[in-house]
Amino acid sequence: MPQPTRGPWLTLCAVLFGILALSNLLKPLQLFGEQTGFVLFGQRLSGGANALAGPLFGIFLAVYAFAIWTMRRFAVPMSHAYAAYVALNLALWTVRGPQPTHWGFAIYAAVALGVSVGAAVSLTSRKTELA
Repeated sequence: MPQPTRGPWLTLCAVLFGILALSNLLKPLQLFGEQTGFVLFGQRLSGGANALAGPLFGIFLAVYAFAIWTMRRFAVPMSHAYAAYVALNLALWTVRGPQPTHWGFAIYAAVALGVSVGAAVSLTSRKTELA
């Protein structure tokens, strides 16, 4: 069976998740100050928790990006898990974190949900094509 093509949408998703993986891998370095800690279930982490969670999610996202790039079937459950995590994390951040007072958070939330859920829907609809 020939390798399925990703198409522009899944290619964009793979690249974005790859960039996000790199960002999460670098979270422990806090290159842009203390506000760059990894956010897990609505709480910004610091110290050892940040040093552990950021890279673990970075590895997860790197594997996920690879799975999309190579059109692997294991991308489907990863996409569902990640989309659920993003939705839960955003909801908990609005409850636990500082109250967003600008459009920046709304735009970020829309993009985060759109890309994560959109990738899951696209991968699920093409599940039979995946290797």
